[in-house]
Amino acid sequence: MEKVKGIGGLFFLARDPVALAAWYRDHLGVAVVPSDYDTPPWQQEAGPTVLTPFPETTTYFGDAGKVWMINFRVGNLDAMAAQLRAAGINVEIDAQVYPNGRFARLHDPEGNPIELWEPAGREAGQGS
Repeated sequence: MEKVKGIGGLFFLARDPVALAAWYRDHLGVAVVPSDYDTPPWQQEAGPTVLTPFPETTTYFGDAGKVWMINFRVGNLDAMAAQLRAAGINVEIDAQVYPNGRFARLHDPEGNPIELWEPAGREAGQGS
């Protein structure tokens, strides 16, 4: 069976696409789509990616009107949370450490849920 090799993009609607793209670039380091074919797009590090459909009744995303959530892998959850908080962004770190790592939750300026994940086995301060 032929299989996909990874996620090639994430596309979603936004009230202000330009401002939202700049927020992701400025606060999470995810570059916006290049304006030409000579500039490379954002490159993610190799690592695990999960795909999990949730029941329509879940409260896990927060706002019941939101139908997607992105999870970004990070190398140092505490450092990323501190950086975001210094920029005035509310970040809630889950106090529980799970077998697969640590998690935090925040929302982009349009209220879309974002989960940060520091995979298990990474030492704090080790980087991504």
